Amino acid sequence: MKAGFSHSEITPAVGTRKIGWLKDIVIDHVLDPLFVRVAVFERGPCRAALIQLDTLSIRWSTTNEIRRRIEAKYGFPGEAVMVAATHNHAGPAIANIGDVLRDEVYLEMLIDKAVQTFGQAWQKRVQARLGFGRCFEFRVSHNRRTALRNGLTVTHAPGFNHPAALCVEGPIDPEVAVLAVRDEQGTLLGAIVNFACHPVHHGGDTAASGGYPAALAAALKAKGCPETVFLNGACGNISPGNPYLKLSPTMEEIGAMLAEDAWGVIENMVFEDAPTVDVASITVEVPVRKPSAREAAGKAKGAQRFVDPDIYERHMPEVLARLLKKPYQPAEVQVIRLGNACLAAIPAEYFTEFGLWIKEKTWPMNTMVVTHANGMLGYLPTETAFRRGGYETTLGDGSRMGPKTGKILAEHAIKLVECLGDY
Repeated sequence: MKAGFSHSEITPAVGTRKIGWLKDIVIDHVLDPLFVRVAVFERGPCRAALIQLDTLSIRWSTTNEIRRRIEAKYGFPGEAVMVAATHNHAGPAIANIGDVLRDEVYLEMLIDKAVQTFGQAWQKRVQARLGFGRCFEFRVSHNRRTALRNGLTVTHAPGFNHPAALCVEGPIDPEVAVLAVRDEQGTLLGAIVNFACHPVHHGGDTAASGGYPAALAAALKAKGCPETVFLNGACGNISPGNPYLKLSPTMEEIGAMLAEDAWGVIENMVFEDAPTVDVASITVEVPVRKPSAREAAGKAKGAQRFVDPDIYERHMPEVLARLLKKPYQPAEVQVIRLGNACLAAIPAEYFTEFGLWIKEKTWPMNTMVVTHANGMLGYLPTETAFRRGGYETTLGDGSRMGPKTGKILAEHAIKLVECLGDY
């Protein structure tokens, strides 16, 4: 197998609009740089590439444009390229949501940088060996949905301060999964780290930052890993820290803890010389919501509008028109196999229950669920979550898909892993 890594800076300029908090925020300072990071793999005629962006999301049209340019310039199959955002809330406006309008100038620069960085990684590829390992981390994330005694759920209720609080609605996914690559001399070339947690630090202020994924990459570099591609897991209902235990780690602290975890995994990893490299994908039409008048008005049982209810009111006519015009939306599910691990890409803010289910159903394959990848459908909660309410299920720009969509995509991901696996 041959492999190569590279990265390029994509830090937005001061004056660029942010995304991640629904409202219009302008960047007035940069805390740390943002990057596009790329890993490429080749074994015989089989090829695969991972492109990670320090952004909130990536549109399907942008993904396809990146793929088109890579295929045209390098002859690399576009369908073998996975483009995933870290879901960083402190980055530039790369999509329209709420009061935020995407920055077309920045978006064009992002596409160019992604293609350029792919080319750098492709030129750098060398004979390499691949390893996989995992550990578990319980200190840095929590399920942010609190089930109430009245049968409803509320999101972001820190410390169980709601008078009707009952329990945490669901689990976290504590797995820190790591793929690492060494050259034939044993030198570490880079790693792919998969963990499920929202990067929300500095989302609501005027700073630009790469969040904890960037802090993780910097901390791993200091330990001796020159390149880190971070792929976020099924984190739709998972946020950083643990308010139930009064833990509020900074993004730097989370990055340091995850780097320590990943480095420990790498140090004990067994590497193979000729790992399988393979790719499969399917594009399906999935149903959007059919909202009632009460849902459209934010009055449905369990409705919880975030930041500013007026933002929902201003944009609800656009949301309703979009749902009426397109009752189904295309969604790509892609799986890349690398050795004894598979990366299953889902284009959504995916609830962690789905990620855990995919991992369980595809065992003994080591499946890493990658979200905010190859498009963005918005939140995909479970059907149980839809019945209980909460922010993620409340109709709006970021929550417009039908209750069964999450399961539909999980079933397709499971089938694709089975097709590529040694079952």
